[in-house]
Amino acid sequence: MLARWWVYALAAFFALALLGILLAGFAALVAIPTLPSLEALTDYRPKVPLRVYSAEGLLIGEFGEERREVIKISAAPQRLKQAILAAEDDRFYQHGGVDYVGILRAAYSNFTSGGMRQGASTITMQVARNFFLTKEKTLSRKFSEALLAFKIEHSLSKDEILELYFNQIYLGQRAYGFAAAAQVYFGKPLREINLPEAAMLAGLPKAPSRYNPVVNPKRAKTRQLYVLRRMHELGYISNQEFKTAEKEPVRAKRESQEFTMRADYVAEMARQAVYERHQEDAYTKGFKVFTTVRRLDQEAAYKAVRQGVIDYDRRHGYRGPEASIELPNNGADREEFLEDALQEVADSDDIHAAVALAADNKLVRAYRKGGEIVEITGDGLKFAHKFLNGKGSAGKQNIHPGSLIRIKKGEKGAWQIVQLPQVEASLVSIDPRDGAIRAMVGGFDFSRNQFNHVTQAWRQPGSSFKPFIYSASLEKGFTPATVINDAPLSFTAEETGSDQWDPRNFDGNYEGPLRMREALAKSKNLVSIRILQAMGVQYAQDYIARFGFDPKLHPPYLPMALGAGSVTPIQMAVGYAAFANGGFRIAPYFIQRIEDEKGKILEQANPVLARENAKQIIDPRNAFLMTSMMQDVVQRGTATKAKQLGRPDLAGKTGTTSNYVDAWFCGYQADLVAIAWIGFDTPRTLGNNETGSHAALPMWMSYMSKVLKGVPMASYAPPSGITIAKINPATGLREREGTMTEYFLDEQLPPETENKVEEALKSAEDLIKEFFSQ
Repeated sequence: MLARWWVYALAAFFALALLGILLAGFAALVAIPTLPSLEALTDYRPKVPLRVYSAEGLLIGEFGEERREVIKISAAPQRLKQAILAAEDDRFYQHGGVDYVGILRAAYSNFTSGGMRQGASTITMQVARNFFLTKEKTLSRKFSEALLAFKIEHSLSKDEILELYFNQIYLGQRAYGFAAAAQVYFGKPLREINLPEAAMLAGLPKAPSRYNPVVNPKRAKTRQLYVLRRMHELGYISNQEFKTAEKEPVRAKRESQEFTMRADYVAEMARQAVYERHQEDAYTKGFKVFTTVRRLDQEAAYKAVRQGVIDYDRRHGYRGPEASIELPNNGADREEFLEDALQEVADSDDIHAAVALAADNKLVRAYRKGGEIVEITGDGLKFAHKFLNGKGSAGKQNIHPGSLIRIKKGEKGAWQIVQLPQVEASLVSIDPRDGAIRAMVGGFDFSRNQFNHVTQAWRQPGSSFKPFIYSASLEKGFTPATVINDAPLSFTAEETGSDQWDPRNFDGNYEGPLRMREALAKSKNLVSIRILQAMGVQYAQDYIARFGFDPKLHPPYLPMALGAGSVTPIQMAVGYAAFANGGFRIAPYFIQRIEDEKGKILEQANPVLARENAKQIIDPRNAFLMTSMMQDVVQRGTATKAKQLGRPDLAGKTGTTSNYVDAWFCGYQADLVAIAWIGFDTPRTLGNNETGSHAALPMWMSYMSKVLKGVPMASYAPPSGITIAKINPATGLREREGTMTEYFLDEQLPPETENKVEEALKSAEDLIKEFFSQ
């Protein structure tokens, strides 16, 4: 009886199995014609973001809904492939798309647990789901997934399937594929990841948000250890490798900067340029934009602007905590509360947000995002000392438990209290030979303010505009030795185009008759006004258009001589480039070339070159004389701080507008022009004595000191048609025994004269009449 019962049971089992097979076969026959075409796999065209690179090929920006970098499976690190197989599908190279052992195991687990708890998806099934199906956990979806897996295995090789998985799988942080994830989580190319990092990445597909090493480092570590154990069990790694890797702490990239160098404003300009040409395809077709910015220049410019702004901010004192947060009484909940509170408060590079936990004039303890408790003592408290003792002007805004403050590590690694500056600044540099932009920093922090002050900020240039007025005067017969009277003037509203104007020199002093060279070096306003008055404002307005300035933004009134019009820093760079390159108008550009995803060049820059095909806008002799005069600005004028760089080949001009609203330094060396500016977005005074030499020049010097290190000294040889003559410094006239030499155009050599006191005392008006009567 018992034997007969077993026979019946086996017969029933086989009958049911046969029926199941028949039903599955029938379902497959019905479902197969409805399965999607595999064209998406065989002609794989993933959404690849727009990428922007430096001149050296370093990634500086990426734009697109999906971060992705498609690579060949042959280029994937072996350790990562092993980690993926260990975590997801260790029998991948043995099964035919569906792992029956895994299915039975998962079915048993789900049956005993009473629901869909465990899956048995192979890598091939995951590829099918990622490309064609939803993620809903139903039997019909699983069945279609299995059928598609068979179809995929029939059409593609194992390596081709693994490659699709490798590049398509979502791994969190908008990263699709393991190459993108390596950059996002570890800030390095895929080829450089180590064993612990490979295991960390391989653990992400199961639940990217749950095992994100940035957001959930503890869970990520648990998942990483599981992958490492599986690799060890499968013989992929040795016992020693396993022990070493499991002790390695989570080292995910936590800082906000995603790229090798900070060039956000350049990357955004590139994005806009490509979008203008290709619209939405710009973000999915894998375009590559190679810019002209160089790493050394860009990093030097970024640091120069940041430090210049921070130095300015410190000069004007601490303004107090940004906000006050009411701390919970329950200490157990405090960390989670603080973490939530700081989530919406962005850091600014190395300036971090923190919440004070305790504060007095000797110690401030603060909580920093991520759970770090920092202590600030000694010199680190000096900047905010008035807000720590309960006295003085700080009042209720003293730093206290719950205060939202900013902290930064000093040069020696100690924490200090700082603040986010309110002022803005910018720096741009270009190659004067072809206009290639070598560095561009459009503001203090792109994440806080995307307004590009290099290209979009229209500001008054102040005295940094004087070289263009002086250049115009050279065309009208003036020379560097022409004596002009530095004496007070007054103008009616009709003459100025607005109100009555009583201009004055910055220092309030007037020196009487001065040579033009000396007047430019000392930035004498009254001399500049007399020069403009003599040659005519209409002529000057027309003349500055040669340099790329819009005449409409520089009304034909005498304040034009002091830079009362409107310019952008990039315009100033182009204008000064004409002095540096011998008188040629170049056009600024920042894109070298644009490539498609296969490396085919779609666009290639073809800039005009100085001394070749660029338009000559001023006489080379004019450019030489202006460079010579602006070298004196550095050597003995308003920019003498720059002498610290030890380079006599530097030339430039400071600029400060009325009431210290804008501060500039525009300068150059034969191969590089750089423009530095600082001011508030809503124009207001920077404060007393915040001049171009005090607020802007240090940024320019910081930049130039780094990028010109090791660059040979440039020499400026006088072009044909320039004569060197001895002059009397008091009269500017030639003397055989003169104590000073000066450059003149051949046709503008002044007459030789005796040294007479009355010549030095001639008024500017008389001298000008003499020039125009000749």
